Amino acid sequence: MNNKLLSAALGAAVLGFGASAASAATLDDVKAKGFVQCGVNTGLAGFASPDASGNWTGFDVDYCKAIAAAVFADATKVKYTPTTAQSRFTALQSGEVDVLVRNTTWTISRDTALGFNFRTVNYYDGQGFMVPKSLNVKSALELSGAAVCVQSGTTTELNLADYFKANNLQYNPVVFEKLEEVNAAYQAGRCDVYTTDQSGLYSIRLTLSNPDEHIILPEIISKEPLGPAVRQGDDKWFDIVSWTQYAMVQAEEFGITQANVDEMKASTNPDIKRFLGAEADSKIGTDLGLTNDWAYNIVKAVGNYGEVFERNIGVNTPLKIERGLNALWSKGGLQYAPPIR
Repeated sequence: MNNKLLSAALGAAVLGFGASAASAATLDDVKAKGFVQCGVNTGLAGFASPDASGNWTGFDVDYCKAIAAAVFADATKVKYTPTTAQSRFTALQSGEVDVLVRNTTWTISRDTALGFNFRTVNYYDGQGFMVPKSLNVKSALELSGAAVCVQSGTTTELNLADYFKANNLQYNPVVFEKLEEVNAAYQAGRCDVYTTDQSGLYSIRLTLSNPDEHIILPEIISKEPLGPAVRQGDDKWFDIVSWTQYAMVQAEEFGITQANVDEMKASTNPDIKRFLGAEADSKIGTDLGLTNDWAYNIVKAVGNYGEVFERNIGVNTPLKIERGLNALWSKGGLQYAPPIR
């Protein structure tokens, strides 16, 4: 998310190795070792962060747990590999991780040159701006002449230049290579504005000494569809990772929650019975290489999509993020699951 490195050189360097790594059946490898190796952020509040005891929590972390629940009926069978924006791609290509769930934007170059497969979007995001309230601005269109903190070598930097040029605004870029350096510069007042994906801004604001003194402006200047990535060449594993997200979305649409999932197994609705593996002749689980109660195991372990969202990053959490585009399609959002039948 925060770094969208589009290096063709990286793709060329790792693509060949990655293809061979993916030629083996990832599901078989995962079952043999007894856990899912999940690539996550090194620490982004609400999305993936460890506590003092090394226990990981967050929106992306729950997705990793959901995959483990689908495969093992046990959400604890996950190991986490913290990855930086620079290391995440090689970690996936080399086989160091089985799946990358690290607020990573789905782009054409990552889908092709880097040899990854994306299908689902677990968080629709976009680049935004954070400013101190003392600046007394309400819109990014009021930022002409501002000093803007941004991370180098990213599409964030490119989007920033395009936006200010398109709107005939002047700005002074304050550029750093590392995220921690950008954070420190903004905290120290070396720039007037911080720009990155909005989800990142909500998380970064929590790390500031006085979070309530900073606001996130309403403008979204890019499309940043974030979601899990796997290596090309293993359709079975790709399907499992994709349908894990779809199962959580479908559960929310059905009204199935972590609390009522056992009760819902007795539903007379054939779609719900099939979804939860309570229909005797269903093969939707076995066709995935899983048990027929795979979706039940996901919801029992982590809840539906809405529960995962609200628990980690929703309006009642410190991040206070509205569902917005991440609401169900039936409620004005973009989250949509194909039929599970």
